[in-house]
Amino acid sequence: MAGRRTRGPKRPYPRVARVNTLLREILAEEIERLADGDERLRLVTVTSVDCEPGLSQAVVYLDSLSVDADEGLRDHRKALQALVGSQVRMKRTPTLTFAADPAIQAGAAVEAALRRAKPIREVPPDEQDSDEQHSPGASS
Repeated sequence: MAGRRTRGPKRPYPRVARVNTLLREILAEEIERLADGDERLRLVTVTSVDCEPGLSQAVVYLDSLSVDADEGLRDHRKALQALVGSQVRMKRTPTLTFAADPAIQAGAAVEAALRRAKPIREVPPDEQDSDEQHSPGASS
C-alpha cells in the first residue's frame, strides 16, 4: 500500500500505559511494606513496569543495592501477584517477572566512563584572548 504511513518507535497502548503506572505504584508500596519483615528487600526500588499488550506478562524493573533482593522477590512473587489481583480489576492478573533496570546499569557505565576520561584543560579567558591574537589567521 503506497499511502500507508509507518509509525515511529513502538508506543504502549493507553490502557497498557495506565496498567504499567498502576502496577508500579502498587508493587512499590507493597515491597516497601514487605521490607519491614524481610531484610533482602530493604534497598529495592521499583523503577518501572512493562506489561505486554495482552496484559498476561509484566516485567518489573528494579534498582537494588541488596545482593539478596532477587531471591527475596522470587520468594514473594506469588504474594505480590495475588495482591495485584485483589487491587486491580482485570480479566487476568499478569505474571510478574523481575529484572534489573537496564537504564540504571547504562547510567552507571556512562558515569564510570566519564570518571576514567582525562579532564579537558580549561583555558582562562585572558589566555583565550592572547591565543586568538597570536594565531596565524588573526588580523592585527
